[in-house]
Amino acid sequence: MNLAHVHLLLNHFPTVGVIIGLGLLLAALAGKNDHLKRASLVIFLGLALLTIPTYMSGNAAQDAICMGDPKGPCADPSVSKTAIEAHEGTAVVGFALMQLVGAFAWIGLWQYRRTARMPRATMAVVLALSFATLFVMARAATIGGEIRHPEIRVGGAMTAGAPLARELGAWVQNERWVWPACETLHFVGLCLLFGIATVVDLRILGMMRGIPFEALHRLLPWGILGFGINLITGMLFFVADPAQYLKGDFFSKTGAFQWKMALIVLAGINVLYFTIFDEVWVLRAGEDAPLTAKTVAVSALLLVVGVLFCGRMLPFLGSTF
Repeated sequence: MNLAHVHLLLNHFPTVGVIIGLGLLLAALAGKNDHLKRASLVIFLGLALLTIPTYMSGNAAQDAICMGDPKGPCADPSVSKTAIEAHEGTAVVGFALMQLVGAFAWIGLWQYRRTARMPRATMAVVLALSFATLFVMARAATIGGEIRHPEIRVGGAMTAGAPLARELGAWVQNERWVWPACETLHFVGLCLLFGIATVVDLRILGMMRGIPFEALHRLLPWGILGFGINLITGMLFFVADPAQYLKGDFFSKTGAFQWKMALIVLAGINVLYFTIFDEVWVLRAGEDAPLTAKTVAVSALLLVVGVLFCGRMLPFLGSTF
């Protein structure tokens, strides 16, 4: 199985998932049910994480259609390169919106943990963004379907559109200051993410027992901010030249980037434990965390270190640069 298979496996989840999450959120708002609201936010957060490999694996699918050369002709003459680029451009907008939905969903979960009620402003933002995301995701899915299914093309013609992702990638490559600035911000984000994760996990593992977890919980938004900075700058690196990151697969010597993406998704899921479960939240000063919490803390540290290792080793294991 290669990354093109991964894209085929995942590409329906963002569209269908948003429909499910939005429907659940509307039902929760109508019934004024905080439990359903939390469930919808968890769904949106999970979809935001799943959208990362969905989008990135799409470029591998493009390479397969274009015979390994994203700038070359399509192997199938019935497939329009214009449609592929239009699909990619719409997908990058959907990706950005989905990440915003996930970010505000996490903020809502974090606020609920601290105040025991769902903040109306955050829920309104999530609702508005989820509607916009559904529209764009449905558009991207339609264009993606037209690539291989001529029966759904209107008038038999391919849907055209501006290759937004390619234009964004060209901007990153051609403006001399953009890549160095992103590298600097990427490092700042790593420091925030790794620093906050280390402090929180070490408290759970038994260090700094004089500090209640509720106090450390206030630091989590800074760690999420670091993750967001890394996600934005990392995506700018990726859209600038996707081909250099997609060499090999999970089981080859050049699969460091694929492992990094998988570890990022797992680390994001790991964050949910510290956000919504009670085991660590109730830890007071001097109390020891249960074994389950310590296990999650160890896995969180290993995942973050794994992401850092795979990212740093891209030039050596992935031949990326």
